[in-house]
Amino acid sequence: MLEYQKTIAARLAVQGIDAGASYGAQAIDKAATLLLLVGRAGPSGTRLSDLVEQCSLPKPTVRRMLLALLRAGLLDQDSDTRRYYLGPEIHVLGTLASARFGIHSIALRSLVRLSQQTGDTAFLSVPRDVHSICVHREEGPYPIRVHALHAGDRHPLGVGAGGLALLAALPDEDVEEVLAANADILADKYPPFSPSALRGLVQDTRTRGYALNPGMLLPDSWAIGVSIHRSDGRPVGALSIAATESRLYPERQLEIASLLKKEASWIETRLNETDPGEKPARVRRNRP
Repeated sequence: MLEYQKTIAARLAVQGIDAGASYGAQAIDKAATLLLLVGRAGPSGTRLSDLVEQCSLPKPTVRRMLLALLRAGLLDQDSDTRRYYLGPEIHVLGTLASARFGIHSIALRSLVRLSQQTGDTAFLSVPRDVHSICVHREEGPYPIRVHALHAGDRHPLGVGAGGLALLAALPDEDVEEVLAANADILADKYPPFSPSALRGLVQDTRTRGYALNPGMLLPDSWAIGVSIHRSDGRPVGALSIAATESRLYPERQLEIASLLKKEASWIETRLNETDPGEKPARVRRNRP
């Protein structure tokens, strides 16, 4: 079971069987579960009916808790679609937490350098279970920009240059588990990225030394990416540059890949100085 699924399942178990817990603690557990469920819905948000079905709580209870989370700014609701999204206070908390978890604040200087040196848009993506999440987008001065990826966007690992760099950095066994876990969403929302196509892209990335997305997500939106590693070899992030096809001709791909690798090495040095002993994290496996 994936880590976020374990977390939600554990919270639901507490709500259902822990009769000795206080009402206040139960309410916190339920609210935290709702926040996790809304967060996992990603940029598309989620509906009240979906949340009721997923957490198995009475609809009035879910509605009351959602209203409380809305008042606190932890959730937001679209007035037209009525769908729920993570709120502005979550963004603030995430920014504060980033100082502890390191890679975002450390990578900012590299992202600025990359965007200024290339003129194009630089991105930082991080792995979360079997997905990659864009945590920062830094615009360069070149006037023509691509808009395939924004901060907060989440895609299956392997989709986009950053996600592909992260997937290719995993051991083969983990690559297969990621592809199996994402098979349904890839078939439904990302048809060009079939498991067989991603296996080929992973091999190409390893051979080439950098990931290349030749407009597979959006036409004329090309990107190059490289992974960032802890000292134990675990990929913890990816840097990427996106531009139009005409700006990523083969010779320039090599130039940009060299810049990305240089900045990735700079980030790795500082990450390993701050946390040299962190244990490697692998894709979570189901156990019988």
